[in-house]
Amino acid sequence: MSVRYPRPLRPADRVGVTSPSSGVPKELQGRLDVAIREVEARGYEVVVGHCMSGDGHVSAPAADRAAELTAMLTDPGIRAVVPPWGGETAIDLLPLLDWDRLREAEPTWLVGFSDLSTVMTPFTLLTGTATVHGNNLMDTPYRVPEGLSSWLDIVSAPVGHRFTQIPPGRYRATGWDDYRARPDVRTYSLDTPGGWRRLDGEGDVEAEGRLIGGCIEMLCNLAGTAWLDVSAFARAESPQGLLVYVEAGGDDAFAICRNLHGMRLAGFFDTANAILVGRTSAPGTDSLTQHEAVLDALGSLNVPIIADVECGHVPPYLPIVNGARGRVVHTSTRSELTQTLG
Repeated sequence: MSVRYPRPLRPADRVGVTSPSSGVPKELQGRLDVAIREVEARGYEVVVGHCMSGDGHVSAPAADRAAELTAMLTDPGIRAVVPPWGGETAIDLLPLLDWDRLREAEPTWLVGFSDLSTVMTPFTLLTGTATVHGNNLMDTPYRVPEGLSSWLDIVSAPVGHRFTQIPPGRYRATGWDDYRARPDVRTYSLDTPGGWRRLDGEGDVEAEGRLIGGCIEMLCNLAGTAWLDVSAFARAESPQGLLVYVEAGGDDAFAICRNLHGMRLAGFFDTANAILVGRTSAPGTDSLTQHEAVLDALGSLNVPIIADVECGHVPPYLPIVNGARGRVVHTSTRSELTQTLG
C-alpha cells in the first residue's frame, strides 16, 4: 500500500458536507450557510447530507452516520468531504464503516480536526488515503493569516505539490466568536504574540518523515488497536521514520499526561523522528503544566519535541496532511513545516 492522493479539486466539483460526530443546532444554521457559500465561491457545488441534526451530541444514529460518510467518500462525483466541526463520539463509526469499499474507491479528500481525528487518522492508516487535519467547515470563512494555508488551498493542489507554512507570530488566547450574533465573522482576533518552542532541550531542529497524528483525547482511545497501527504504516510508507503531531483539545494536564503515556506505551511514537505539539488552551494543574505533561510522557523518547505549533484548537490553524512527506525546521530565527503531496 502506498499513500494515495485524491486528484485536485476543479471548478464545478462537488464537496460533501456531513456530520460524522456533532451536528449543527438550528441557531447556528446561519454560520453554516456562510461557510457553505465560502466553498461555493471557489466554484464548487456543495452537497449537504442528512446527518446534520444538532439536537443531540451526535447528528444521527451511528449506522446512519457511517453509511452517509461511506457513501460520500466512495461517490466518484464527490471530491472532498468536510464536516461542520468535530464532537465527542465519532469512535462509534469505526466498526461500521465499509473499509473494503473505502480502500477500493477512488480517493477522496477528507478534511477536519478534533473528533474527526478518530476517523481521519485510521482512514489514512488503513486505506493509504491522505487526509487534511485542519479547518473544519465552520472555520472556513475566516481569512487565513499570512504564512498559513487553508484546506481549500490544499485540496486544489496537484499531486507532487510542495508548500511551506510558517507561524504567523500571533494567536488567539482569549475570547471566542458568537456565531449566533455574528454568523458572518471572517476575521480572527489574534491577540497574543507567540511562536514555536522546543521543549526537550536546546539547539536547532531539522527532521523529516511522513506526517501522521491528531487530537490526543481522541486518538488515545485507539492506541494499541488495529485502527491506529502507526508502526505498520511507518514500515510500509516511511521506513526512515515519521513526523508525529499531537494536540490537546481541552483535557487538563493530568489527563493529557496519562493519555500520552498510554499512546507511547502502545507504540504510537516509536518511529517518530520529531514530535510536533499543537498550541492548547487546555488547563494545567497546580503541579503540572501542559508542556510539562508532554515532557513527562514523551521526554524519554530522546527526539526533538516542538510545541505551540498552530495545529490544534487554538486559532489560527496550520493544516497538516496525514500521509504527506514532511520536513520541519526550527531554529532561533526560523520555524517552518514543508509538506509534499507525494
